[in-house]
Amino acid sequence: MSATDHLVIFDTTLRDGEQSPGASMTLEEKVRIATNLEKMKVDVIEAGFAAASPGDFDAIQAIAQTVKDSTICSLARATDGDLERAAGALKGANRARIHTFIATSPIHMKYKLLMEPDQVVERAVHAVKTARSYVDDVEFSCEDAGRSEVDFLCRIIEKAIDAGATTINIPDTVGYAIPEQFGDLIKQLLNRIPNADKAIFSVHCHNDLGLAVANSLAAVSAGARQVECTINGLGERAGNASLEEIVMAVRTRPDLFSVSTQLDTRLIVPTSRLVSSVTGFPVQPNKAIVGANAFAHEAGIHQDGVLKHRETYEIMKAEDVGWHTNRMVLGKHSGRNALKARLEELGYVIGDEHQLMNVFGRFKDLADRKHEIFDEDLHALLSESGPKTVPERYALEDMSTAAVYGGKPTATLKLKVDGVLVETQCEGDGQVDASFKAIEKVAQSGANLQIFSVNAVTEGTESQGESTVRLEKGGRIVNGKGADTDIVVSAVKAYIHALNLLTQEGKLNPQITV
Repeated sequence: MSATDHLVIFDTTLRDGEQSPGASMTLEEKVRIATNLEKMKVDVIEAGFAAASPGDFDAIQAIAQTVKDSTICSLARATDGDLERAAGALKGANRARIHTFIATSPIHMKYKLLMEPDQVVERAVHAVKTARSYVDDVEFSCEDAGRSEVDFLCRIIEKAIDAGATTINIPDTVGYAIPEQFGDLIKQLLNRIPNADKAIFSVHCHNDLGLAVANSLAAVSAGARQVECTINGLGERAGNASLEEIVMAVRTRPDLFSVSTQLDTRLIVPTSRLVSSVTGFPVQPNKAIVGANAFAHEAGIHQDGVLKHRETYEIMKAEDVGWHTNRMVLGKHSGRNALKARLEELGYVIGDEHQLMNVFGRFKDLADRKHEIFDEDLHALLSESGPKTVPERYALEDMSTAAVYGGKPTATLKLKVDGVLVETQCEGDGQVDASFKAIEKVAQSGANLQIFSVNAVTEGTESQGESTVRLEKGGRIVNGKGADTDIVVSAVKAYIHALNLLTQEGKLNPQITV
């Protein structure tokens, strides 16, 4: 082992992160995020699960043809059909990896796979050999390794490496592990498996007990040299290990971790903001590294110490992760070229002059209402101005609301429904409630409102409010997004966006866990 080993950063925001209910992304949004991950110098981008749907296949294919510096990976179950689909989606990739898996815990083998251990080993070996016939870079995962028997893990991993696996992943699929125990598991595997030196050992930890990052770091200390993680810790249930926390932990504590990454950490915050904007999942203010309060100090003692010497209360520089760097402030006098240049720096690709004019028109409208336009405003703006892949059934034409202290708030909306102008009015417990009821009076969607939230995009009273509306109908969950300096308008935009998403024919998030 060298004095400082390279820690491979495997980002699964576009695959495991997308499995968060309501976090489905369009092809264009996936490519945009993948482009940012490439700029950040992420080693491996798991772009999706090719066999899940035609949409996933197309997104992986588009990313494989766009991204050149990062390895592009597709997940595949240990079946010939899945492996063939993964290989097809990865054609054209500069660097391609197939990530195949099978469950190895007694409970999964008995109740889910309905297979005996010998059958599982045989299937795993066949899958790895088949994957190697398509690509040279093959990752094998033992699903639910955190609850698997160590002897069986040693047996199946040795066979998988012999079959050609170049990376072995040990997932804590259900977030069951404790750091000391998980680190010991990695150490045992590395010591007991005769050919362990012929593969990189990886970990993929879920956050059900809030220990995903701690478990991942314990595994790195024990010898793991790849960590699978997501931007903002996005993922199903309680999420995955957070990329930004893993990367900054090993960077901040070189005395404990003899590893380094190649990541350009200055792009962490911009990428976090992009993922939050695309998915509609806001970042909590006290979230480590990327939360709005991560480098804020209110206590007088802390403020005094930081003013005298930053390191008294700050273990990282805010600038090192992208706070307050590269922030070109735009305004109403800024031209199209300045806007386009800044959008491209943020990872947005403006397809043609028509799209640029559409975005520029929205930008000018916002600039008339808001003196300074920051990067966060542009992310919010582009979430509404991106290319439309399906026609919108509902569109907001005009609205007015009224609230009288002690009285009943009302909302009057003009909507276009399938191109026909409809006016609707309702009372409610507040202006937002009245507006939502007015929309439903027309739409009669039958959807359940699960979440409504509003977050300020930037500081100040003129900040845009970015709203998220989560609707559920028949097991399908969607997140609608809207932004406006008027938070009631932003809420209405988000609700209408969610309704339009519900009308689309699309896949449910495949609940494939590794």
